[in-house]
Amino acid sequence: MRKNYFAKLIRYMKNVYHIENGLNKLTDGRVNPTYDTAKAVTLVLLGFLLRIKSFNELNLMIKNNEFSKLFPRGTRLPLVDSIRDTLKIIDIKGLKEINEYIIKKAVENKVFENGTIDGCTVAAIDGTKFFGSNKKSCPECLRNKSHCFHSGVVMSIVGEGPKLVIDFENYRPGQDSESKDEGEQNVAKRLFTDVLRVHKSLIDVVVYDALACNSVWINHCRQHGVDTIVRTKNNNNKSIREVKKRVNKSEKAEVWTNERGFEKIEVYELVFIMDKVKEPLRFMKYAMKYQNKKRSQIMIITTCMDMEFETLFKIIRARWDIENSFLII
Repeated sequence: MRKNYFAKLIRYMKNVYHIENGLNKLTDGRVNPTYDTAKAVTLVLLGFLLRIKSFNELNLMIKNNEFSKLFPRGTRLPLVDSIRDTLKIIDIKGLKEINEYIIKKAVENKVFENGTIDGCTVAAIDGTKFFGSNKKSCPECLRNKSHCFHSGVVMSIVGEGPKLVIDFENYRPGQDSESKDEGEQNVAKRLFTDVLRVHKSLIDVVVYDALACNSVWINHCRQHGVDTIVRTKNNNNKSIREVKKRVNKSEKAEVWTNERGFEKIEVYELVFIMDKVKEPLRFMKYAMKYQNKKRSQIMIITTCMDMEFETLFKIIRARWDIENSFLII
């Protein structure tokens, strides 16, 4: 039964998203290779789909001819050593073009016609480390003493429906700071601008963690006509410290007693002017009491001036979708 489902998935990918055509266009610079790039990448893709835990497991499945029916009869498939050699030198622009086509096809098929959260199409941004080694390196590696690594920022759809990765952007050595705060925000701005250029009008709201709770990010989003929601924790911004004090002394805007998983949620709201931001912002605090009597709170800043309290709450909680995606990967 599982094999039937997997075969149907492969056919769907080929017929609807034409993955095969994109894979066949991939290049890695080799001349007259024994195995073409498409075969190597296809096997890795199949490994991801099956959540294979290691290259050794993938190698065993190839040797056992478990993928033979997915290729034309008589096709010789590369083993893991050849696959590794291909992945080292592949041009990732081709992979990004495949992903770009998938997103556009999803939009064309009206996958996001009704939005992902209460009618809004919401994307989350987060930084992650892709690869690290104390032995292997390349000219594009970032360096921390003897440790070489690749880091980047990913944008993904969150909420209801498929959690499609829209795009990613790598840190550029010598251009982006290796520190998380400054470096990640520069990479995120570059990614955000590029996504809006390629996928116009796809995103209504972008949600980010507390790293983006500053005027640079908020102004960047407003300049591009997209609303943003960011968490706020400990912050050196004077205006944010002041609004936190004010909201702690303010009256509750709403109290929810029927929210799933909670005994009670108290909602607080204030409108304020943030330092170096011309237009007003909303400061929201959700004070949550769980059914086991434990308490916590979420504080956010947003440019969504008219959005419902509950929708804002759904969006900031949905931001964990992108964190969970990293855990699965």
